[in-house]
Amino acid sequence: MNILIVEDDPMMVDAIGMTLRQKGYHTLSSRTIETALYELKYNQIDGVILDLNLPDGDGNRLARLIRARHKSHIPILIVSGKNTVDDRITALGAGADGYLTKPFDKYELVANLEAIMRRAHGHASALVTAGNLTLDLTRNITAVGGTHLSLTRKEYQMLHLLLLRKGSVLSKDAFLTHLYGGIDEPEAKIIDVFICKLRRKLIAAGVKGANIETIWGQGYVITTDEAETDTYEESDIGAHSGANIAAHAGDEHRSPMAELAS
Repeated sequence: MNILIVEDDPMMVDAIGMTLRQKGYHTLSSRTIETALYELKYNQIDGVILDLNLPDGDGNRLARLIRARHKSHIPILIVSGKNTVDDRITALGAGADGYLTKPFDKYELVANLEAIMRRAHGHASALVTAGNLTLDLTRNITAVGGTHLSLTRKEYQMLHLLLLRKGSVLSKDAFLTHLYGGIDEPEAKIIDVFICKLRRKLIAAGVKGANIETIWGQGYVITTDEAETDTYEESDIGAHSGANIAAHAGDEHRSPMAELAS
């Protein structure tokens, strides 16, 4: 997923960008409202991290413009040194989905961003399900029938996108952007290979009530058969979550809380 960082402090951009890339996100950055609007127009943006003090105006103005220009679905997280109640009320009223005060812990940043992105896609919980397939977005764990399923990083990212957009047809270009962020993208046929491998793993694991379907000429969609759907609680997954997928190994061993400077 592509996250646009709108911030004029290069050190802050680097710190936020590094944190998000470690979690598997792709990042773009803008110093001004004008360049941010350009990125939003010509790139697929899945979330915005927005500072309020920008060289060409107030970040709240950008939030209002994003909402006014038919991009109401894009989650916006404000990160700012302004910490009064009025500041937060103004930002949320302008269209922001969340507000984080500098300085902040990098894990707090990721938790806030992922929470508002889940809500934007209609998922209040960190658990996203389809049939007996469950994705824990907080711990990056996949389970089938409550049993942990090991996936490669690319497989996890593709399943993550399919489940967040459950019921929506996703083109190969959408997958390429999600996986590579426009950098060194391979040919689109690689998506067919990834989907084939992902399907095989899900079938071997005994997935029921969820299907990855091919829509010829358009892309792929995950559909559910509610009649076969089983519900699994977070505790069920936890019993089988010996480790996260390899791509996220090391996230569990966090160093002492390090704050991002204002």
